[in-house]
Amino acid sequence: MSSGSAWEVNFDGIVGLTHNYAGLSFGNVASADHGGETSSPKQAALQGLEKAWALSEMGLRQAVLPPQERPHVPSLRRLGFAGSRDAVVIANAAQQAPHLLAAASSASCMWVANAATISPFADTDDGKTHITPANLCSMFHRSIEPPTTGRVLRAIFADDSFVHHQPLPAGTQFSDEGAANHTRFCADYGSAGVEFFVYGDDLNRDSVRPSKFPARQTLPACEAIARNHGLDSARVVYAQQNPQAIDAGVFHNDVIAVGNRSLLFHHELAFLDTAKVRAELNSALGAELEYIEVPAASVSLQDAVRSYLFNSQLLQVPGQGGTALVVPGECEEVGSVHRYLQELEAGDNSIHKVHYFNLRQSMNNGGGPACLRLRVVMTDRQITESRARVFLDEALYQDLRHWVEKHYRDAIAPADLVDPNLLVECRTALDELSQLLNIGSVYDFQLN
Repeated sequence: MSSGSAWEVNFDGIVGLTHNYAGLSFGNVASADHGGETSSPKQAALQGLEKAWALSEMGLRQAVLPPQERPHVPSLRRLGFAGSRDAVVIANAAQQAPHLLAAASSASCMWVANAATISPFADTDDGKTHITPANLCSMFHRSIEPPTTGRVLRAIFADDSFVHHQPLPAGTQFSDEGAANHTRFCADYGSAGVEFFVYGDDLNRDSVRPSKFPARQTLPACEAIARNHGLDSARVVYAQQNPQAIDAGVFHNDVIAVGNRSLLFHHELAFLDTAKVRAELNSALGAELEYIEVPAASVSLQDAVRSYLFNSQLLQVPGQGGTALVVPGECEEVGSVHRYLQELEAGDNSIHKVHYFNLRQSMNNGGGPACLRLRVVMTDRQITESRARVFLDEALYQDLRHWVEKHYRDAIAPADLVDPNLLVECRTALDELSQLLNIGSVYDFQLN
């Protein structure tokens, strides 16, 4: 497929109206540490939009993905909470199993790096872009997401240059957490690349595994996606996460490594066998990648997780040489990380500029800049012919800010999740948003 220049479009997730700190994600240190605190959905959504708009003003291609309906009453009904009205269902869940109401109210879909795995047209055997929504079966609160995610992605990527797959079967053998464990390397976005899948467990009995926290991505899941997407096996590389890193709170690869084009930025302890990873990547690409490895002696695993140094974005800013690195503001607050980044900017490597962003609300729940974005390679034609109004310009940015200011609460405490008005507010806002983004009816309440 070739219809004009190819761009990497960063689709940022709009933080949902029920953004709260329930501490649901076992293995995510920040999520656990802030569980039970009061959050600010309005501040969270605005922080995310401000980051996306700042990158758009740099000349990067930015777009948005909408949040999902929460609390998700259909899931509560499937769990046996009955009621003639949705408010009664919520009240019954709050009384009988408040932890399940919290899970059904999670705004975790904001982290759209977990929404899907996407293989661009240049890599696939049919020349089309293939999309597989993640099944997210390792966590109940995230396993709710795939059906709506699929509808949203089909609404945005609607023409026949895209192929939409069903999520993988939701058994633990095929546990799939999406693009958070998938990276693509290439000379330029429109040319054939190497797709890099990172897993935590290969399911072999004798393999080394984490002992404290679960491995959320399996090798069989990665292999199934590669087959479904029609990828050339010679240009696919699989690598195992270091179990030591998982036990330190590295629940996804994008918490310990980030890559773009011909650069891989990673921690010394990111992979089980780094030498093997490098050799296989270089062989598959037919060229030497640039590797920037952060020594554990400079930044410990604990400081990497605390700061989310690697949950960052590597970006090719138009008109500028080298690569820009987008990191959360916490990287300025953790001494070892800030010192390292200052040395990195001044050093002899392709990362020439570090940009710090305030994403505190998302960070407190365990997600940084990379969690909030899904990368999609698109041509000029695919962008201009998309019916959805999701590509960020100043008008859409201002419309979204106004929408957030109009509909979002300033604060949500765990006790507020029992309020039936929260569901009404969410549905009213999403109904308006789906029209604003021109994506049609994608939510359960719109389809019934």
